[in-house]
Amino acid sequence: MKFPLVTLLALTLAPVAAQAQGIAAIQPHYGNVKGLLVKSAEQMPEANYAFKPTPEVRSFGELVGHLANANYLVCATVKGEKSPAAQDFEKVTVKAALVQALKDALAYCDPLYQMADAQLGAEVELFGMKMSQLSMAFLNVNHNWEHYGNVVTYLRLKGMVPPSSQRGM
Repeated sequence: MKFPLVTLLALTLAPVAAQAQGIAAIQPHYGNVKGLLVKSAEQMPEANYAFKPTPEVRSFGELVGHLANANYLVCATVKGEKSPAAQDFEKVTVKAALVQALKDALAYCDPLYQMADAQLGAEVELFGMKMSQLSMAFLNVNHNWEHYGNVVTYLRLKGMVPPSSQRGM
């Protein structure tokens, strides 16, 4: 997979910038993407939860499930806890259950984004990546934004206006 130099630099330097500015710099971005993801999951009709733009990619429902799984995993890692996820949400096919799983996973993450910087300095490891808890919290927000970009594409392919492009946003 090739990344443009600007993207590579942003992924490399963003956690450093977040560390320098603290959790207060991350909070609004987390809140924004959280709201957009939930609105998108609610907006997509259940009939389109099985939609895949191409056979090689996740369905919309699998993408929502992946976001629930990832938020539980990353936030549990930062908190030093075992993930409370009771199942693999990528395997769930019912819209209501997936929307609830996403809401629950994000609610599990909420306290993390209210912690004091002093509580987020320890090093944690996930998938071989070692970084401070604060940087891992920032990585979670980046991951959510990355997949919100995917969600926008799915919505537009189904003729819908994503929440970030709707009037009043």
